Amino acid sequence: MMARIIIGIIVVLVIVYVCCGFKIVPQNNEGLVETLGKYSKTVKAGFIFVWPLFQRIRKVPLALQPLEISKYSIITKDNAEISTSLTLNYLVTDSYRYFYNNTDSVESMVQLIRGHLRDIIGRMDLNAALGSTKEINDQLFTATGDLTDIYGIKVVRVNVDELLPSAEIQHAMDKQLTADREKTAAIAKAEGEARTIGMTTKAKNDALVATAKANAEAVKTQADDADAYRVQKMQEALSKAGEGYFRNQSLDSFNQLAQGPNNLIVVGKDEMTDLGKVPALRKVWDASDDKKDK
Repeated sequence: MMARIIIGIIVVLVIVYVCCGFKIVPQNNEGLVETLGKYSKTVKAGFIFVWPLFQRIRKVPLALQPLEISKYSIITKDNAEISTSLTLNYLVTDSYRYFYNNTDSVESMVQLIRGHLRDIIGRMDLNAALGSTKEINDQLFTATGDLTDIYGIKVVRVNVDELLPSAEIQHAMDKQLTADREKTAAIAKAEGEARTIGMTTKAKNDALVATAKANAEAVKTQADDADAYRVQKMQEALSKAGEGYFRNQSLDSFNQLAQGPNNLIVVGKDEMTDLGKVPALRKVWDASDDKKDK
């Protein structure tokens, strides 16, 4: 009876022991089987059996995992202090290296990325660093892509989320930005006032020129009208004047010519035929004929 009880207990213990040896490796995981503390094999996802007390299994996730690296300070080339934070996505490509080649492969990867980021930003000025986030991401991804392979990790994406100057530098930049904006506003205001003055001056000059032209045209028109009126009135007066008026005018003209220094005789067209009867003229002509004969 006692023997049966002992055998039953042993059977139950064996069943419990065997049942404890069945394990399940989830999807997107690998299992590292250790026998008496030493790595023996790698198993894929699924239902497996290990010997309890002699073997154990370590599950390593292979899925893509995000990681956020908290803010830390970096000094730029021009000795400006900035704080940065970044995020990255990585996955395990070799579970053996990931688990056995380093006590903490993720922390080693983080330190490697931080070191390369310090090196990249340390070779840049503050302004260049603040405006070159994409270039920093590309350089950082290129620098860390192959080096993390020793940890069995592959960095799929790395992104610098922010680059913030220190409070003192930020305050100085704000003052500089404010000064630049005020300067730009003052220049724009001065240019606008100058443009307004120029437009006003041009408008006044155009108005003065137009007024002068209008006045000149008015004076010219007035003078032309006055001359036309004077001529018209003269013509009207002459048309009403009698023959006596014209004879008196002729006599006045002859008198004025006679008083002049020239030896000039003016006769009417009707008296031209009687010029030979004038003694003075005949004498002059006779003298001229005698000269010709000689």
